Amino acid sequence: MAPSATIEASNGTTGIAAPGRQSYSIALIPGDGIGIEVIHAGQVVLKHLAKAIDTFDLSFEEFDWSSARYKKEGKYLPDDALEQVRRFNAIIFGAVGAPDVPDHISLWGLRLALCQPLQQYANVRPTRILRGTTSPLSNCPRGDLDWVIVRENSEGEYAGHGGTSHIGQEWSVATEVSIFTHHGCERIMRFAFETARSRPAKHLTVVTKSNAQRNGMVFWDNVAASVAKDFPDVKWEKMLVDAMTTRMVLKPKSIDTIVATNLHADILSDLAAALAGSIGIAPTSNLDPTRKNPSMFEPIHGSAFDITGLGVANPVATFWTSAEMLRWLGQPDAADLLMLAVENVTDSGIKTQDLGGNAKTVEVTEAVCAEISKLTSKDGKKT
Repeated sequence: MAPSATIEASNGTTGIAAPGRQSYSIALIPGDGIGIEVIHAGQVVLKHLAKAIDTFDLSFEEFDWSSARYKKEGKYLPDDALEQVRRFNAIIFGAVGAPDVPDHISLWGLRLALCQPLQQYANVRPTRILRGTTSPLSNCPRGDLDWVIVRENSEGEYAGHGGTSHIGQEWSVATEVSIFTHHGCERIMRFAFETARSRPAKHLTVVTKSNAQRNGMVFWDNVAASVAKDFPDVKWEKMLVDAMTTRMVLKPKSIDTIVATNLHADILSDLAAALAGSIGIAPTSNLDPTRKNPSMFEPIHGSAFDITGLGVANPVATFWTSAEMLRWLGQPDAADLLMLAVENVTDSGIKTQDLGGNAKTVEVTEAVCAEISKLTSKDGKKT
């Protein structure tokens, strides 16, 4: 069975429910729009998977932190939000954003308000073409597009530094300051090199724009070169972000692991999802590699209010995200089984409209649950 993801397994966390049996508590933050629909689908599949395998336990608690709460109470999170989520082993997050709330308010009010203080500095986005799906790239076999994008998730262009002054005047001014610290750059580079080392190709591309951004990006490049000395077994290179977009389209097989800044990886990872077939299949892990805080797992497709309530949202991104979470928690066999079930379903033609099918969210969810049952025997072992 091919592994479904590239995130390293846990060293072992959580409490013990019974001798040799682990129990994981999961915080659910469905958020807005289709986030609510796909997170509930993910919970159904995870419960079914845990019951079918019967080697670990999952418990869930849902939080109503959303734009609806913001419009009612004036804030997305309660004052003790961080203390509340720190009680959990992991967080599954749906989406944030509503048509009548400015995007910068919703993003900084919820998602970034959790990621930054919880030091989830490594955003990991695996991308590959699933069985039964096709890439919009002509003549691109499944194995030619198999990437991991590592995104710096705590500073850079999204550090939150800057401001506006003289508002309403002709001389009004706004600044958005990118922050690159040695600590922040080094830790994400080490994580990226370790990720590349764990994959067969052992190949890392460091994305930059140091030809034009002569301070922060040159600093970024220099830290990469310094860290690379500790990984002689990893082949690495650097590439300008604009050139990287063309390479992703024209030479997908030449790419394996990518590391980029907060902004650059944000853009490249959405392109990657589209090239793999749909943003509706793309997972994300917001990781604190130190494991001092819970990590947060989310599909990257956003709230998509244009299809909210129609029952057509693709839950595959949430299922893949859930598999990434299981792997991070130390359950790689469960993660592999879940992704095998997902790909068996997509390969059978049961797909939502974004993948060229006509299945509803609930139909894909039920099909994955049924496939999990087929793949497990009565004693909880794979057949």
